[in-house]
Amino acid sequence: MAELFQLVLHIDQYLGVWVAQYGAWIYLILALIIFGETGLVVLPFLPGDSLLFIAGAFGASGLLDPVLLGGILIAAAILGNTVNYQVGRFIGPKVFSRDYRFLDRKALIKTHAFYERHGGKTIVLSRFLPLFRTFAPFVAGVAGMRWLTFQLYNALGAVAWIAGLITLGYFFGNVPIIKEHLNTIVLIGVGAAAVPAAGGVLWKLLRGRKTGSA
Repeated sequence: MAELFQLVLHIDQYLGVWVAQYGAWIYLILALIIFGETGLVVLPFLPGDSLLFIAGAFGASGLLDPVLLGGILIAAAILGNTVNYQVGRFIGPKVFSRDYRFLDRKALIKTHAFYERHGGKTIVLSRFLPLFRTFAPFVAGVAGMRWLTFQLYNALGAVAWIAGLITLGYFFGNVPIIKEHLNTIVLIGVGAAAVPAAGGVLWKLLRGRKTGSA
């Protein structure tokens, strides 16, 4: 766990090592990370936002091809959401009435409420919200959103998220003041994803103790 935290916190340093060590394979590695965060409902903690921003900065430095990177990661994000959607359709509405060890049910219910308010736009908006972006396609599948409608929002969200953050990183990632405070920026991103998840786990533990003592 400590090693994972170090990886997330110093993703800029690790990415530099990976680029030097793996060459062109780095595009596949980054694609797998983006696919994991968007496609596997058990991996909401992966550093998607900070990773995209820093990758954009590497693109400005000439270490990565930003256009190729954007195309590959957009495809990975679309595929990830599609897999997540299919899993949600397979499990169905029963997910709200049963406890699954691998799901943060509190986060799932919050995402479902968000989906009820915003409909298909949730798939686009959630791309920019850590934790929500992992559960939104799953909830869309559970709710039975039409395949074509889902894919439209899925593609729009992927392009906006990937292209937007890579572009921001490309133009601002190497600005001295931003580079100096990059760890703080990453910590904010990690906290935005980790705090809600940790809160859900803590709530489950406290509720379990109350139930056991009743």
